[in-house]
Amino acid sequence: MKYGKSVYRAMAMVTQFGINMLAPIFLCSFLGIYLDRKLGVSFCMVILFFVGAMAGFRNVYLFAKSIYSMKNERDTKVKGTGADREK
Repeated sequence: MKYGKSVYRAMAMVTQFGINMLAPIFLCSFLGIYLDRKLGVSFCMVILFFVGAMAGFRNVYLFAKSIYSMKNERDTKVKGTGADREK
């Protein structure tokens, strides 16, 4: 079965959302585990996990915002504005 480009773009975006969310969480969690073992404490992992989660949410928000703004620009170009028609 042959799919259109939009299906592959959607799959790529979903994958990017996942990577943008999970990468900071894993990196900060592993750094927290390392610091917990190195320093002999037990709170660094929890703190850095939440820092990673916040960074992941920020990444996803910025990515979604950029996709939304690109879509709006594309729609505006297709519809055309009054300034575009005068040229």
